[in-house]
Formats: sequence, C-alpha cells, structure tokens
Amino acid sequence: MARDDVEGWIGRTREDQDTASAAALSMLAATLSDLPGALPAPPEAGAALPPLWHWALFHPAAPMDGLGPDGHPKRGGFLPPIDYARRMWAGGALTFHAPLRVGDTVTRRSTIAGIREVENDRGGMVFVTVEHALHGPAGLAVEERQDIVYMPMPDRFTPPKKTPAPAAPEAELTLPMPETRLFRFSAATFNAHRIHYDLPYTQEVEKYPGLVVHGPMQALCLMALAVAQGGRAPDRFRFRGVHPLFAGAPMRALAWAEDDGPGLALCAAAAEGHMTMRATAEWEE
Repeated sequence: MARDDVEGWIGRTREDQDTASAAALSMLAATLSDLPGALPAPPEAGAALPPLWHWALFHPAAPMDGLGPDGHPKRGGFLPPIDYARRMWAGGALTFHAPLRVGDTVTRRSTIAGIREVENDRGGMVFVTVEHALHGPAGLAVEERQDIVYMPMPDRFTPPKKTPAPAAPEAELTLPMPETRLFRFSAATFNAHRIHYDLPYTQEVEKYPGLVVHGPMQALCLMALAVAQGGRAPDRFRFRGVHPLFAGAPMRALAWAEDDGPGLALCAAAAEGHMTMRATAEWEE
C-alpha cells in the first residue's frame, strides 16, 4: 500500500502569514528578468505582483535535520506521510480575485482536500490535493489548488509518451534555461529538491538524464505569455506537467485559441518539439 493510514489527513488545515517583501520578490525578479511583465529588482513598494508571483512567499523553512534525502522536507507534519520516495508538483488551478502588492501582509489558509491512489503499470501513484486561500489587505486575493504526486523511485528513466507541440501557434516566447536559472529559482522559492541542481543525484537516484526545470517556473512563463496575449491577468489559470523538461536548451512557451472551450490554450515545449506542460487561461467577459 502506498499510504499508511493517511485518510485522517483529509480536511487538515494550517494557516501561515508572510510579507510580500521587496527582498524576496527581488530574487524572483532577478531570476526572471528577461520574462515579459517581470517586476524590476528591487520592485517598488505597492507595485502589483504579476499573477503567480505569490510563489515567492511562504517558503518551506524546514531546518537541515528536517530535510529528506531528496531535499524536500521530511514526510509527515501537514502533508500526509505517503511512503513513495519520489514526489513532485504535478499541476494546479488558480482563481484570481484581487492583486497582491509589494509590502502586503498575506495570510494563507491551506487544507488537505483529497488523497487519491491510482494503480498503473509503473506501480501506482498517490495524488494529494491541497487547497490554498490567500488573503491580502483587500480581502481574498487568490484561490489555488495544488496537485502533488507521489511515486516509487524508478530503476531507469521511462518518460511518458511525447505529445507534439503546435506547429503554428498564435504567439510564442523563448526563454533560455541554463543551470544558473534553475539554481536561482530554487533559491528564490527555497526549494531544495535536488533534481534541480544536483546532477549526480538526479541521474543516479531519480534516473533523469539531466537537471529538471521546475514546473512552477514553466507555469510562470506560460502565465507571462497569457498576460501579454490577453492584455491583462486572466481570472482563472490551470496547468499540469506532461513531460519532464531538462536544463540546457531553451524552453518555448506557446499560445493559441482553444477550439473546444473559452480562453487561451498554452503549452511549454522542449527544443525537441514536444510539450512539457499544458495550461489554460480564461478571462471573464
């Protein structure tokens, strides 16, 4: 069984408070300085945060003896103690109600909304859904769902099936993904997962062929393209990873009108031409 008595974690809540400080946001701004709509470093007090930039807040400040061998905080605590050795942020969905601003005090209430086990030919996975509500001085600012997936550690790299990226998107931007950007993004978000900076661990333990580009960084790039296309921040945004993206080659962010729904379809694509993340941005009339 992939989980040991974790049903009791469903409904568990936690409340945290942080400040959208210029110092914390400067780290993300410097890391994404070549992204359209990025804040300057340092940002001005009172400037509106671009959507998704709240990910520079609420750092997982576990002490050194509170880290697991992968660099993540040890299992247990707020998140359930799923016993699979590999975990990552698989995707999520957000609704934006009001902007957060540099200098704001932000309160985040988090709830374990669900735990779901899926069996497959690789031994199964467990998805943990966490819902966040972020409040700033103007009230509710962001509602967010995060999907965290736990899996067994593989004995070899077996990537998912590749889906070709659109050949003729309506809009595109390209962002280099050198190892230095991955390191700085890890620092800006206080993410110690070793697959983003420790190549021997990445190849020998988690069996990836190269350093893995963060899912949230891909989502931030797609959001920047959505804002540029829509002329303003979307009201809703959802994303999910579909294939690992590796450091070294540039990442392409692509956008096109959805055929079967409202809003804008987006994807991140590797240099080889396949999608690594899918996303949708929607605006209210």
